[in-house]
Order: sequence, then structure tokens, then C-alpha cells
Amino acid sequence: MTTSLHPAIDLLDTAAFAGSQPHEQFRWLRENEPVHRHADPHGPDFWVVTRHADVIAVEEDHETFSSEPTIMIADPSEELGLGDHKMMISADPPLHTSYRRLVHKEFTPKAAQALSARIGELASTIVDRVAGRGECDLVADIAGELPSSVIAELLGIPLEDGRRLYALTELIHADPAKVPEGAGTGAVLEMFGYASQVAADKRANPGQDLASRLLHAEVDGHRLDDMDFCLFFLLLVDAGGDTTRNLVAGGMQALFEHPEQRRRLQADLDGLLAPAIDEMLRFVSPVIYMRRTATRDTVLGGQAIAAGEKVVVYYGSANRDAAVFDDPDAFRIDRAPHPHIAFGVGRHFCLGVHIARVEIAAMLREVLTRLPDIEPAGPVTWQDSAFIFGPRSMPVRFTPTTVR
Repeated sequence: MTTSLHPAIDLLDTAAFAGSQPHEQFRWLRENEPVHRHADPHGPDFWVVTRHADVIAVEEDHETFSSEPTIMIADPSEELGLGDHKMMISADPPLHTSYRRLVHKEFTPKAAQALSARIGELASTIVDRVAGRGECDLVADIAGELPSSVIAELLGIPLEDGRRLYALTELIHADPAKVPEGAGTGAVLEMFGYASQVAADKRANPGQDLASRLLHAEVDGHRLDDMDFCLFFLLLVDAGGDTTRNLVAGGMQALFEHPEQRRRLQADLDGLLAPAIDEMLRFVSPVIYMRRTATRDTVLGGQAIAAGEKVVVYYGSANRDAAVFDDPDAFRIDRAPHPHIAFGVGRHFCLGVHIARVEIAAMLREVLTRLPDIEPAGPVTWQDSAFIFGPRSMPVRFTPTTVR
């Protein structure tokens, strides 16, 4: 089926991602131009891939669709001085495989289970801090606190530093037009400066934390140099916070907007929390896109794609594909089966998925049981980003409770 109404297609405009992803645009593209050439005023055109099957096809073929030189639509800034260094998420095998092997053991289901008690304690402490106040910002005071705490403990750095690094990730992903000139690059450089200090400290005083293990591990017979470590550090901080923070906040927003689903969830939290989280992941899709670059001439969705062209897969669109999901715009916490791809596909499937799930479940359980009447208390502001989707500020109120 095709639709006759042609919406304006602009997936670079961050305003299109304020409050909701641009599902009208995505729907039209899936039905009419599932592989669409999109203009970019700041660089070459790029291909937009919107159907679930096509997104999976791109993600599973790294030989044709490379993650290098970057996962972002814009090419890397020369100001960062990366040289030949690559971040794991922007690398292909065999380097990607070697890097992933370095940290794989820290993110297995067994490792996540071992952390679950501590994550539960952290989630409880976070709610303790706000429970008596009767109001807070759900993003800054709740959703953003847990991943900042967990990644800080994993890396062996102070929690306060974790909070500052979380603020830097927001600048890194913000629309350059919405922040002071050079703010994104400056945030990356500040992160690199902090990571270099961590590297010097952990080399001199190694511990049992993930940062120490990375610095004393070897890739193909060589230890990570400062830039290798800085890129790894940035990835862990960034990816370790974005999905959890935006999913918890965005998931709560979905519950506010669908009160009957919220009532069902709170009435049967043990039975419905796991499928509800999957539905939140599909419905919110915290990571909007990933860019790949064609390594050779190919054809996708009937479109001829030339070697070197940018190919951008949109998870938020794939997760609303009516060919895969019945009534895809409906929010149903018991939806099953659930082949969403919010965590990616293939070799770049989210490394931290198991820890993220434990964090999300712990935080939602605390909020929904200890602040049962939580509700919006003011307008929500959204991330100024076309890459990461979620609220930036979310005022809420609730009946004050005593700390247990």
C-alpha cells in the first residue's frame, strides 16, 4: 500500500524528534521510498533505510556496509586528532572483534546478574533521595542517576565525575545549531582530557576496575595507547548512559500517555515488567540511527548505491514497521512476540544490553512501587538531537513518602 500525502522529509531537523520521532515521515518512506536519498546541506547526500527487513540486511552485512569511518552522519572532525585510531563502535572486524573481546566478560548475562544486587541498591538509594520531596526532575534526579553511578563504579571513578561526564554526552549529541559553536567538539576533548588522567592514574595504581583492565590488556600483542583508551572510555560512558536514561524517562512518558497500560503494569509488575520493557524499547527507540558506509556498489530496496555513499538505518522506523508489528503505533505492554531492534543487530548488537536491562528493570520497579502516583508536573523538554531520542527534562510530582 502507498500513501498519497507526501510529508516534508527532513530527518536532520532536531525539532522533528521533540516529543516523538517523526513517525509520519517514517511511515511514508516505508510505504513509498524505503531506501530514500536524503539531502544534507553540510555534506554529501545519504541514503535513509526505514524498513525492518532492510535495516537488518544492512546491519548483518558489514562487508558491504562498513561502520568506518563513523556511525554518525557527519564525518569526524579533524580537530579531534584521531589519526588512524578507531572507536570500537566505528570499527569493522577484525579490529572490532578484538576490541569487543577485551570487555566481553564484563557484560555477559552472568556478569549482569552478579551486578544486579548492587544495581538494585543504587536504584533504591536514588529514589530515597527524592521520595520525601514530592517532586523532582525524572531525568536528572532518577533516570540519569543510575547509569551514571553504574558506569562510574565499573570504571573506578568518583560518582560526581560520572555525573559531569553524563552532561558532556548530552553536548556531544546535541544539534550544533542549538549549542555554542564548538561545544560538541569541546565536550569530546574534555572527555579525552579526563580519560587521559584516568589512564595515568590506573597505570600507576591499577585496581580491579574496567579501566585498569583495559589499560593492561593487549590487542594483537599491543596495549592500548592513550587515544585508544580515550575512545574506549568515551564509548563506555556514552553508550553506558544514553539507552538506560532515555528508555527509563521515555518509557515513563509512554506510561503517562497510556494510563490503562500503566494501571495494568502496576497491578502485575512481576508478570508484565519484562515484556513492558521490550515494548518501551520498541516504542521509544532511544538510539535513532546508525550510519554505515558502502564499501562497494550495491543495490538495496531497488536503489543503486555507490561505493563510498552513506547508508543510514533508522531503528525508530524499523520498530514501527507494520509488516512486522501488528498495530505498530499502539503501546501494548504485553506485546509478543517482540522482534524489536532497539539494541541494534548483528556484530554491533549492544554490548551492554544485559546490564542495561537490569538497570531499567530496577529503576522502573523502584519508581512504580515507591512513587505509585507519580505524574507529570510541567512541560517536558527533549534532547536537541537527531541521533539520541529522549527527554532532557521531565518535571514530576508524587505523594511524598518516608525513606524505607
